[in-house]
Amino acid sequence: MKKIVLFLFLCLFVLDSAAVKPLKTEIRAVWLATVYGLDWPRRTATNDASRKLQQQALCEMLDKLQEANFNTVFFQTRLRGDVAYRSSIEPFSYVFTGKEGGSPGYDPLAFAIEECHKRGMECHAWFVTFPLGKDEHVRKMGKKSLVKRMPQLCKRHNGEWYLDPGVPGTSDYILSLVREVVSSYDIDGIHFDYIRYPEDAKRFPDKRNYQKYGKKVSLDDWRRDNINKMVARIYDTVKAMKPWVQVSSSPLGKYNRIPEVPNAGWTAYESVFQDPSQWFRAGKQDMILPMMYYLHKNFFPFVDNWVANSNGRLIVPGLGAYRLLKEEADWTLNDLTDQIDYSRYYGGAGCAFFRAGNVLSNEKGIYDELKNNYYLYPAQLPPLKWLDDSVPHAPEEVKVERQGNELRLSWDKPATETQDLTYTLYYTIKDTLDLEDPKNILATHFQGNELFISVPEGKELGYTFVVTSSSRYHIESAPSRETFYYLSKYVK
Repeated sequence: MKKIVLFLFLCLFVLDSAAVKPLKTEIRAVWLATVYGLDWPRRTATNDASRKLQQQALCEMLDKLQEANFNTVFFQTRLRGDVAYRSSIEPFSYVFTGKEGGSPGYDPLAFAIEECHKRGMECHAWFVTFPLGKDEHVRKMGKKSLVKRMPQLCKRHNGEWYLDPGVPGTSDYILSLVREVVSSYDIDGIHFDYIRYPEDAKRFPDKRNYQKYGKKVSLDDWRRDNINKMVARIYDTVKAMKPWVQVSSSPLGKYNRIPEVPNAGWTAYESVFQDPSQWFRAGKQDMILPMMYYLHKNFFPFVDNWVANSNGRLIVPGLGAYRLLKEEADWTLNDLTDQIDYSRYYGGAGCAFFRAGNVLSNEKGIYDELKNNYYLYPAQLPPLKWLDDSVPHAPEEVKVERQGNELRLSWDKPATETQDLTYTLYYTIKDTLDLEDPKNILATHFQGNELFISVPEGKELGYTFVVTSSSRYHIESAPSRETFYYLSKYVK
C-alpha cells in the first residue's frame, strides 16, 4: 500500500514562483554502483538479521530517490566477472557476503527490481562488459574466475584483465549473460558500461588476433567493427526476447574530435574505438548515456554533438555528481545545475548522475536542489515510439472512497488490454485539470490499481482526479473520465 502525505496536495499550487521549471517528461536517473560496495551494499549479509539490514539499506536509498522524484535506476548487475544475481554462468560478487561466490540468501537483482517498481521507478541491469578486475581480484576468485575458466577469451593489459573484443567467442559469452538476465528478470532495460577498449588502448595486446581476423582493414577500424558487431548482436537478441526492454550504453563523454574542440583528448571514437553514431544509424541502441564528467567547453559543445548524432533516439548526459567532492574536482553546485539546464533545453532526454551515493549524501546541496527545484514534481518517461507507438486504452474512471483519514483511489485495467500497464494519476483543486502541467501529477509509472492518500482533518476541499494508462514503451492513453470528490469535515 502506497501512501502519499497530503501536504503535497496543498503546497504544490503555491510553488509556481520557483526559479526552475520542472518538466513533465524526462529521464531522472542514477547509476547505483555495487562494485566494491561503493553505493550498496555497505555491509555483508551472513545471516537472516544481516540480510534484512542489507535489504533495508537499499530500500532507504530508493525511498530517498523516490522522494526526489527520480524515475530510473541503473543497478550494477555485472561487476568484474562476478554478478549481483543468481547466475548459472558467473559467481556472486564477494560484496554481498564477504566471500566470492557466496549467496546472500536472496537475489539482489530481483529484490532491486521489485523495490524500484514499488516506487514507480524503472530498473535497468547495468553490465560492466569487458573488465575482469586486477590480478588480486582474479586470484581471489580462483577457479571461478573467467581467466581460469576461459583463458582464450582474456587478455592482461596494464595490470588488469579484460575480455578481448576481437576474439569471436567473447561476443558469444556476453550474449549468454544477456540471455540469462533478460529471460529471468522483469528488467526495464539492459545497460552496457566499458563496452570499449581499455585505457591506453593503442597498446592492447590483440595484434595476433588482428592479423588473423583483420581482413585488410586498419587496426582502428577492425576494433570499432568488433564493438559494432557486438552491440548489434546484443540489441537484436534482447528485442527478439522482450522487445520492450531498452538497450543502452555509456560511452566516453566526448564522441569524437569536433571543430569547436579540435584537441578534445580522450574520445570515444578515436581513443577507445566506440562508434555510437553508427549504433544509432543502424538502430541498435535505444539510449546513450555519455559519461560527460567535464566542464564548460568540454561539456556544452559535446552535448550538441551527441544530439546531432542521435538519429532520433535518446541522449541522456551522464553528469559527474562525484566531481562535487573536494578530493575529486571540487565543482560548485552551479557547475552541475548549469549542465542540467543545458541538457534540458538543447535536446537531452534527461540526466543520469554518477553515483547514487554522491547524490544522496547531498554533497554541496545537490540532493536538496533536485528535490526542491529541478525534480519538484514527478516526471513521465519519454515515449519509445520507434519500438511501438500503439496507444493503450484508457482505464475506467477512478473511484474515490474515504476510509478514516485516508482517501482510497482505485481504478480498473481496461478490459480490452492484455499487455502490462502502468498508470499516471492526475489531480487538481482548481476548476480545470491541465494534464500538461507536471504539478498536477500525483503519481506516475504506478503499477497497482489503488492508491491511499492521507488527508487532513477539518478541511473543506474539492478534488478532481483522472488516470491514464501507459504501455511498457511509455505510450500514454487518453485520460479516464474525470472524478470529482469533495472532502468535508461533515459525514456524508
